[in-house]
Amino acid sequence: MVRYASESASVGHAVGTGFATLDGVLPGRGWPVGGLVELLQEGPGQQALGLLAPALARVNAGQQQTVLVGAPVPGLAPFGPALAGAGLAPQRLLWVRADAPHGLAWAAAQALRCRDVAAVLAWLPQARSAQLRQLQVAAHQHHKLLFVVRDACRQHESSPAPLRLLLSVDPAASAALSRLSVTVLKRQGPPLLLPVLLTPGPPRWLAQLAASRSRLLRRRHDAGEALPPVPQPEAALPATLSRQAVHAVDRVAAARG
Repeated sequence: MVRYASESASVGHAVGTGFATLDGVLPGRGWPVGGLVELLQEGPGQQALGLLAPALARVNAGQQQTVLVGAPVPGLAPFGPALAGAGLAPQRLLWVRADAPHGLAWAAAQALRCRDVAAVLAWLPQARSAQLRQLQVAAHQHHKLLFVVRDACRQHESSPAPLRLLLSVDPAASAALSRLSVTVLKRQGPPLLLPVLLTPGPPRWLAQLAASRSRLLRRRHDAGEALPPVPQPEAALPATLSRQAVHAVDRVAAARG
């Protein structure tokens, strides 16, 4: 069982992951501020969000915002109660959705330039290397936390990310205990030969995530429920983003790039 790290969230230019074992193998002992962290996982799922929840909860406890771009399951909004159960305050979350994949990459870049944003988590399965490089530069210039989730099949492609992790469910874990296997594909320093095994959250929170996904999928299948309409821009907000109160997170925005 991996214990959460008890040290403060920030260590130099890094934010503690919340997992002592993982901090021990990462340069700076945490997630790098001002650098791109690329998370590769097989298909849609909650692996990345479960891994990042402790660090994002600490960042989210301040006055700055966390921006979620895209979604762990395409077509489904992030589930507010589960996020709150992980310590993420809904009133400090902004979810950005877009009809076209390039709109998500554009929205992530815009979010990194916002003064009130501390962290950006973007699901960009189709992002190209050039787009990742632009996001890396923006994160560095504006000193932001940046996480990009892509498909595991991209692990053999070149990437500008200084830190790349491959996430998979530990096949040796029991059905009652969900464990995450984290393989460090790229980091500063010597390669890490063995994966790090983590328990990415309390069982109750993991159950909430699974139940919310099943419930929403069942509702859409049985009742033909459509996704919420894309909100229209409001005059009080930048022309590039619009907001609307929703049940999933406190605010939702539509990318218009």
